[in-house]
Amino acid sequence: MTKFRTSLCIGLLLLLSACNAPVASATPAPVVEQPTTPAQPTEIPPTPFPDTPVPAAINAPLVEAPALLDIHFLNELDGWGVTETQVVRTNDGGITWYNVTPSDVTSAGYNAHNFVLDNEHAWLQITDFATSIETSAVYRTSDGGLTWVKATAPFGGGRLTFLDEKNGWAFGDLGAGAGSEAVAVYQTTDAGETWKQTYTNDPNQPNAGNSLPLGGIKSGLTPLNMQTAWVSGVVYSDGTVYLYRTDDGGANWSQVTTLALPDVAKNTQVNFNPIQFVSDKDAFVTVNIPSDQSQMAVYLSNDAGNTWSLTPILIPNGSSADFMSATEAVIYNGAQFYVTHDAARTWSIIPPDVAFGDTLTLLDFVNASTGWVITDSNDHRALYRTTDGGATWFAIIP
Repeated sequence: MTKFRTSLCIGLLLLLSACNAPVASATPAPVVEQPTTPAQPTEIPPTPFPDTPVPAAINAPLVEAPALLDIHFLNELDGWGVTETQVVRTNDGGITWYNVTPSDVTSAGYNAHNFVLDNEHAWLQITDFATSIETSAVYRTSDGGLTWVKATAPFGGGRLTFLDEKNGWAFGDLGAGAGSEAVAVYQTTDAGETWKQTYTNDPNQPNAGNSLPLGGIKSGLTPLNMQTAWVSGVVYSDGTVYLYRTDDGGANWSQVTTLALPDVAKNTQVNFNPIQFVSDKDAFVTVNIPSDQSQMAVYLSNDAGNTWSLTPILIPNGSSADFMSATEAVIYNGAQFYVTHDAARTWSIIPPDVAFGDTLTLLDFVNASTGWVITDSNDHRALYRTTDGGATWFAIIP
C-alpha cells in the first residue's frame, strides 16, 4: 500500500507545529513498558483546507452523494467505497464518485467485503446469508471496476486479503457463540478463481484442528506472505494474548509468546485488533484494554512480526487506528485525534473542529496529514476530509 506525499506547505506547517511536541533522541532507547506518568502530547492548531485538483473523469456513471459504509483510499486522490447497493470509485479525493458495481449485484452493504490492491485490481465478496453461509460470490476486476469476473467461493462471511494480483488469503466465519468462533482458512493462487482450505477449527468437520482454538472471538487474519500469517482476537480470560501465527500456509498455528502485556492489562480481558503491516518488516498491532478508563496499547515490530515492543504511551479510550508508514499513525479516541511521526514514541493531540463524538464509524488516512472519516448519525452517513492531520475537516458528502 503505497502512501503518497502531501503538499510541501502542509508538511512545513505540521513540522512547525511539531516543535512543541516531545522529541525523541537521535538514538532512542528501546521502549518495553508504559511510563508511570505518560508524557502529554501537544495540541496542533488547524490549517486551511486546500483546493483539490480535478483529474480526468472515470468512464463510469456518476453517483450523487453515495451513503458510504466503507472506504479505502490509495493516495490523496484515488479511493474506493461500498454503499448498501454499490461499489464506487473516486479519483479526486472523494468529491466525485463513480458507480463501478458488477452488473448483477443489487445489494452490497454489510453483506459485502471488498479488498483493493491498487487502482486496477480489486475484489468484492458478497454472501447471501438468506440462502447459504457456506458459499459466496467473489468478483474480481483488473481494470478499475469497468469489468468484473465472477467466481464461487466455498466459504461465506469471509474476509479477503491479497498479496499481489494472484495470491491471496480468505478467513471464513463459520459461526460464533458463547465466546467461541469456528473459522476456516483458505488460499488462492489464481486471483480468487479457486480456493483451497488449509485449516478449520470447526469440530463438525472431519478435518478440524485445534492449534487455532475454537475458543475466542477472532478479529481478523493478517498475512505477511503465503506462508506466514496471524489471527487476532479476544478470549474471555484475563491477561491472555490472543494472537496466533502460522508459518506453513495456515496448516498449523501457535500462540505468540514474544509480546508482553502492560501491568494494567494483566487482570482484564484484552482485545487484539488485526496486525497492520506497513512494509515487509514494519508492523503495528493495537490492543484494547478495558478498565476504569479504557486504553489502547500500541506494539511495534521491525522484524516482520518476530518480536514486538510496547510503545511508551497508552491512548485513553483509543478506538480506530490507522498506520500509514513505519513512523506515521493516527488514532481516534472518541473526541480527539492522536498523531505520531516517530513510530508511536510520542503523540500530538489534535482536537477536530467538528465534534464527531461516537458518530465516527471509520477513519482512513494515507499519511499523517490527509485522511477521511465516515460518520453515521441517525442512519445518515456523511464523509469528511482533512489535510492537516485532523484539525480541520471539510464535509465532502454532508
